[in-house]
Formats: sequence, structure tokens, C-alpha cells
Amino acid sequence: QVDPKDYTFSGLKDETVGRLPGKVAGQQFVIQDCENCSIYIFDHSATITIDDCVNCRIFLGPIKGSVFFRDCKDCKCIVACQQFRTRDCKKLEVFLCCATQPIIESSTGMKFGCFQYYYPELALQFKDAGLSIFNNTWSNIHDFTPVSGENNWGLLPEDAVVQDYVPLPSSEELKAVRISTDATRSIIPITRGRRQKNSDESCLAVFFAGDYTTANARKLIDEMTGKGFQLVQTKEVSMKAEDAHRVFQQCASEFIPLLEKGPVVALEFSGDGAVEACRSTVNDVFSGTKVFVSESKASASQDVDNFYNFADMQMGM
Repeated sequence: QVDPKDYTFSGLKDETVGRLPGKVAGQQFVIQDCENCSIYIFDHSATITIDDCVNCRIFLGPIKGSVFFRDCKDCKCIVACQQFRTRDCKKLEVFLCCATQPIIESSTGMKFGCFQYYYPELALQFKDAGLSIFNNTWSNIHDFTPVSGENNWGLLPEDAVVQDYVPLPSSEELKAVRISTDATRSIIPITRGRRQKNSDESCLAVFFAGDYTTANARKLIDEMTGKGFQLVQTKEVSMKAEDAHRVFQQCASEFIPLLEKGPVVALEFSGDGAVEACRSTVNDVFSGTKVFVSESKASASQDVDNFYNFADMQMGM
């Protein structure tokens, strides 16, 4: 029998509280009426609602469904979820991983950055919550109630440091979680999202399903960012033969047999010389693996558009 008290933080002030990995195990969670608290949910959950919280620091591990902030203000958060919504909130700063378009309503002073966090149990918690580390639309905010001439939301500074917003837990119990906020160790690849690109050259790379898809995608990200290129966006999505024709065009026939094994992982890189660098890296590092990489600078931006237009339609369905 589930006791709701085990899945609720209510009416707390000036406290550090949390749940260790394995303690929430996919249940719903409620956080309400907390002031000046540090709250950490180091586990996956079904849904989380956060109501009437003021000046709190909040970490929420992967949420299978939605997270809903209502009537909160001056909170700093790290959140991974399927759906993200706020209503009647003021000044929330959120490092976000969200599989669908985040929605704000009647909210002002909202700031968003890309989720970055690591502890050993986190990758499995993403799996248990049914979330892909590659599906993150953190910067693609939809404002349900825009005010003409005003902007209710923006992006956090690019060099924002997670621990300056949500410090590591100070309580003995929660110190047991082996956390790293080092961007290079983040479970979620850190993407530029809607930030201004520093080059008009992009490159699309697509990995096909197999035992090492995630590891290969991460390896290419490390190689390319190590060379100074920027990771703009990532996506994991299933494709059918007709989608392959639309995205891969004349190369489609060599990739179609690979689509039956499962979803593809696509990466968009940006930077002068991205296509050439990506092609040579794939040849050097992944010689035995079939990877789609844009042919040329001329075709690359069309590749990116073709793939992400298709993927957005898929995700929207």
C-alpha cells in the first residue's frame, strides 16, 4: 500500500530534503507550499506537481509524464520530463530536458538552459521513465499567453554553471548520491537549441539502431565538440522506408534495411567545415558502422531541414 506522505513534500521552510535513487520508483510526487528549501528527487516518477513554492532549489529526476509548476516564484530547477508546463509563475530558472515542446502560461521572467547532470543511476532512470536522452526541446518554448511587446521568457547565459543555481545537497543522506555537474559528463548531450549559431554551415549525422548506437552517437559528439564544432540538436525517432526517401534521398536504399532494427539517432553539428570534419571523423572512428553523413555543405542544410521537419511531424503525432 502506497502512503501518499512518502511521495509529498509539503509546508517546509529552510530545509534540505530529497529522495534517493529507488525510493520513488515511478510513483507520482507532490511538492507544495515550500519556502527557501533545497529539494532533490534522485529517481524517476510518473508525474510531479509543484505548487506555491517560493525561493526553492529543485532537482527532479526523469518524469515519465508531466511536470506542472503552479503559482511558484524565484525558484531554480533542474528538470527532465516528457511534458513541462507552468502556470502563474514568476522568475523560474530551469535547466530542462523535455521530450515535447515546453509550455508556459500566465508566467513571467522565465529562463531556460539545457539540462546537464550526472549520477550513476540516472541513465537507467531515463530508460525506466521512457525518455530518450536525445529528445530534448529545452529551448523551443511555447508561450500560451504572450503579451504584445513583452517577452515572458528567455535563455539562461550560455556559460551558466548548474551548481550556481542548484547546489549539491548538503544533507548527509543525500550526499551518498555521486553527482557530477561537469558538462562533459552530463547524461543529456548539451545542445545549443535555439541559440544563435556561429556559422551557417551545418551537418547532419544519423546513426542506425544497434547495440552501440548511444555510445557511438556520444563518441561522435565528443569528437566533434572537441574540434570546436557545436552540437545544435539531437533526436531519436523511428523511421519508415518512405521517410528514408524523403530524408536520405538518393542514398535511401542503402539505409532502408537498417530502419527495421529500431529508432535512429540524429545529430546536427554547426561550424565552418562541419561537413568535412564530420565525414572524416566518421571514416576514421566508425569505419565498420553504417552512418549517414551529409555529402556536402550545399546539401547539408537541406538534410537538416528534411530530417527535423519529418521528426517534428512524428513527435507531434
